[in-house]
Amino acid sequence: MSRLDSMLRRLTAQRDGLNWATQEISLLTGDVLDLGLGNGRTYDHLREVMPERRIWVIDRVLQCHPSCVPPEENFLQGEAAPMLDRLAEGGHKLALAHYDLGFGIKEKDVAEAAKLSPVIARVMVPGGVIVSGQPLVGFKEIEGPEGIPEGRYMFYRAE
Repeated sequence: MSRLDSMLRRLTAQRDGLNWATQEISLLTGDVLDLGLGNGRTYDHLREVMPERRIWVIDRVLQCHPSCVPPEENFLQGEAAPMLDRLAEGGHKLALAHYDLGFGIKEKDVAEAAKLSPVIARVMVPGGVIVSGQPLVGFKEIEGPEGIPEGRYMFYRAE
């Protein structure tokens, strides 16, 4: 598979997974989190499909497309664990989290996701959904939407 085809498959899975998760949380109260802003494509999609929800964004640096800059009060810049702690300490709860952090080294990315899993759990509402490009621990893995190749994206329910 070419790198272009692989990227298209990943982006399609991401969009389809987020659209599915949006329906899964429709009856839950809580905010949304985009953990790893990058260039802002996912954040832009989330604010389009869930305009009524507050969308928090965490990233080490703000370097997204100018049309995708989140409001200052919703952007937490820094390492993920302290920023997630800040959300928890502020009493904020999440119905949906999208996990897309990474260093680009698989072993390091998996270890980081495992380390952050308990901190993510602290801010999730019971029944909330996590859509993740990395395996998380301590959550119930659930079946996502049809058509997403196994391992491309993972879906979890907070308890």
